[in-house]
Amino acid sequence: MRIETLAVHAGHAVDASTGAVAPPIHLSTTFERASDGSYPSGFVYSRSDNPNRHALEQAMAALEDGGEAAAFGSGLAATAAVFQALNPGDHVIAPAEGYHGALRQFREVFVPWGLQVDFVDMTDLGAAEAAVRAETKLIWTETPSNPQLKITDLAAVAQIAHRAGAVCACDNTWAPIIQQPLALGLDFVVHATTKYIGGHSDVTGGVLVARRDTLLFPRIRNIQALSGGVPSPFDCWLTLRGLRTLPWRMRAHSENALQVATFLSSHPRIERVNYPGLSSHAGHELARRQMSAGGGMLSFEVRGGREAAIAVAAKAKIFIRATSLGGVESLIEHRASVAGESPETPQGLLRASIGLEHPDDLIEDLDQALG
Repeated sequence: MRIETLAVHAGHAVDASTGAVAPPIHLSTTFERASDGSYPSGFVYSRSDNPNRHALEQAMAALEDGGEAAAFGSGLAATAAVFQALNPGDHVIAPAEGYHGALRQFREVFVPWGLQVDFVDMTDLGAAEAAVRAETKLIWTETPSNPQLKITDLAAVAQIAHRAGAVCACDNTWAPIIQQPLALGLDFVVHATTKYIGGHSDVTGGVLVARRDTLLFPRIRNIQALSGGVPSPFDCWLTLRGLRTLPWRMRAHSENALQVATFLSSHPRIERVNYPGLSSHAGHELARRQMSAGGGMLSFEVRGGREAAIAVAAKAKIFIRATSLGGVESLIEHRASVAGESPETPQGLLRASIGLEHPDDLIEDLDQALG
């Protein structure tokens, strides 16, 4: 099946008892045993598994062409499960620039817990390879990166990991559908389903998808059950509903973002635009090879630094000043105010999630905000 058809039908079946086309929400926390003590439905207790979560996991595994998937209550919970599956003393290589929540989790939770983590410029393959040690068990990637949309060569990094006997994972939150890391040789894909997959800014969640031959996944599945950081049945139902339109939304997000990025790249008040769909982007050619579109995220630096950037965001009328991304509405934020002081985040940088409004309206809004 092509991706649009797969998104509609994966994890979906007509309800056998009622004929309902829309799936029911199974709120039950427990499931009946048969008289012999077995569980003929396959479900025991909702923390361990639930029909709605099972359907979502089936759909995500199919969409990423993976072997299995595990859904969590947030993207960070999915990320944490990967690291919890490692052992104290294991070594991890992570990107110097990435989602600040994940980087804080690495530094503040897992380094004190006993993991060794080196942060490198993952766009520099030589730096990634030089960081490998005998104890290296995982290379973590994020591409396009948050917030400057740096592009990592996923196939090359996966080869570095596998030569070292390690696994390779990618946070693919910014590029679902349009980038398929498992097909490029990676072992795991993680999404904050809160973003594009849910797609409507109304449900928090995360998911991890593994290749068919990844031995670490059983440990992650066990952590999912024992930690209890799982999404509710209604959250799974909402996420699966959003998934149905994901290919079409990603197409529209990408088309709108390219038009907005093109406008910003020629504006005299803009110092720099970060969008892989622009030929001027340092990772443009690599993005063309491993992404089918540029995605709906971009960032740009306003001349004049922090105060000038904050003033532009304040003047926006269609763009909403809010954290998060991937919904139908366009969002804008001064990223350094969210991520804190970091040399990786310029003070004049604004991050924009380009929604599904008409691109001309978004361009006119930015034009008036830039003054």
